[in-house]
Amino acid sequence: MKKLLLVISIVSAAMSASAQSCTPGANYADSVYGVWPDTVQNFPFATVNVAYSTDLNFKVPATVTAELDPTGGTLIGTPIQGFVVDSVVGLPAGMNFGCNLSGCAYAGGANGCANLYGTATATGTYPVEIFITATVLITIIPGFPPTPLPQSTSFSGYRIVVGQAGTIDAIYEPLNLKPNPASENVTLYGITSDMNISSVEVTNMEGKVVRTLNIVGSALEINLNGLNNGVYFVVVNHAGGKETIKFIKN
Repeated sequence: MKKLLLVISIVSAAMSASAQSCTPGANYADSVYGVWPDTVQNFPFATVNVAYSTDLNFKVPATVTAELDPTGGTLIGTPIQGFVVDSVVGLPAGMNFGCNLSGCAYAGGANGCANLYGTATATGTYPVEIFITATVLITIIPGFPPTPLPQSTSFSGYRIVVGQAGTIDAIYEPLNLKPNPASENVTLYGITSDMNISSVEVTNMEGKVVRTLNIVGSALEINLNGLNNGVYFVVVNHAGGKETIKFIKN
């Protein structure tokens, strides 16, 4: 149900100071399902030691569609009883989330919202992962009531960038790596002069620095020769804080 989780994400960057509740957007009620915005648009930037609030709107599908089916077709048309948002992991220290319904529990086909709020205490880029339990109704024996089948899973792709006042507004586009996975070279895109990048390093899963790089221009090509296959991270220190981007060498 990996793609199903995209249903529980995001809209409306309302920067009110302390909002901890929300009202579902009526303009999304007619959608079959959806998430606004997607992971490309992402969360709005935050400023360290400044109150932050952004609303999340989502529409849950009533049945499993082809693009939401992790089995490749066996669950298409299966009713979605509902889902529960179990946790949101990776939020900056000082920030939390709250749903418009108690227990963050929603029925299939529901239109709902949540709110991320608080005051971040440290700069940096914080990848956000959402963990849910989705329940679909499986007909095991024709003529008998369907059986609820819980499926716990998570999705990533969202993040909150926290910067210093006066610098965060200058960072418009998120840094990204292409291609990913890569075998010989990977290129870091999105570099701007306003970032005032102080260092770029490649680290392995243990945090050991395996490459130290110099920035030239708005894109940086990273040679992967000599690195074993596996997961690595490009760590960029800039005016908005520290940003970490994962890539796979294959």
